[in-house]
Amino acid sequence: MNQDRFPRGKAAIVAGATYGIGQAPGMSSMDLAVAASLRALDQAGLRPDQVDGLFIGLPDDFMSGLGFAEYLGISPRLTDNNRTGGSSFLTHAMWAALALEAGQCDVALIAYGSNQRSAAGKLVSSMRPSPNEAPYRLARPVGAYAMAASRYAHQYGLTREQLGAVAIAARQWAMLNPEAYLREPLDMQQYLSARMVAEPLGVRDCCLVTDGAAAVVMTRADRARDHCARPAYLLGAAAATDHREITNMPDLTVTAAVRSGARAFAQAGVRPQDIDVLELYDAFTINPILFLEDLGFCAKGEGAAFVENGRIAPGGELPVNTNGGGLSCVHPGMYGLFTMVEAFVQLAGQGGARQVPGARLALAHGNGGELSSQATLILGSAETL
Repeated sequence: MNQDRFPRGKAAIVAGATYGIGQAPGMSSMDLAVAASLRALDQAGLRPDQVDGLFIGLPDDFMSGLGFAEYLGISPRLTDNNRTGGSSFLTHAMWAALALEAGQCDVALIAYGSNQRSAAGKLVSSMRPSPNEAPYRLARPVGAYAMAASRYAHQYGLTREQLGAVAIAARQWAMLNPEAYLREPLDMQQYLSARMVAEPLGVRDCCLVTDGAAAVVMTRADRARDHCARPAYLLGAAAATDHREITNMPDLTVTAAVRSGARAFAQAGVRPQDIDVLELYDAFTINPILFLEDLGFCAKGEGAAFVENGRIAPGGELPVNTNGGGLSCVHPGMYGLFTMVEAFVQLAGQGGARQVPGARLALAHGNGGELSSQATLILGSAETL
């Protein structure tokens, strides 16, 4: 029988930064990733040559680990370019924590950047249909998520207003975040009247298409206070995968977050009701509904009702996607690392107008592919150790 062991609280995020959110014309994906990295390292009082663990996965460079080291002018002991889509960076954090605890590195830098908006101007997907899917010409990735939303509606009931509650909550958080790309008010009538993309998902159900970069710095816990007044300690980390193509998903209403979440909570020794703030990968409005259920915040089939009446919005009982999420803040192809940055910001007390008072425990969750790869992190302040 497998025993899921994790070095609880032995590693911490000591800095988190973003760069170029929205549009960054003239910058490559690597330029953006490096800019965010230099910001994060400066926050931590570290130089690039002090980084000996490098984790990255750019959308347009499958050897980006090598190019990143070259760009920074360093020779890291450990380089990881794992690619599981938007969940990649949360798995990077898991492996970074294990490497730090094992002494394989002392300072780990996790980075991502993309110039998707200024370079391409449209949402691009690396997903390619299998031969048995190709004849149906499903629009990717939105069509895959529309299938999940349609199945959920058939099985449990789902109104457009409930999906709209997710989009409106994200926009309300974004309005408190000066970095967010979309900060104009969004009401239910505006949501409902937006152009349909893939039924039942309209434009406001879909993530942004932006440029942007993010980076976090991790060290062992015994060094964390040297670099940050309020580090975010990694208490649990787990990942799970059950398919690649959406037509091979065992159940369109149940994601592998059921497994990644349960393992991460067990490692951390906390329960969903203990979490103060959630940062969920919201590529589409159906995602938070599924993840709230699969991570244990409500029962299966109750997620659509759970998000109603401002429950996950500012002032609600469960703050979700406090930066505005992929729906209103930033989505440069892959959003996962931004969930980690915002979880750190909240635990470090750096959220400004969007700060959740007294935040001690945060959950960051990444999604890769078409609901394919799920990764969950539980982060805590020093009081939770």
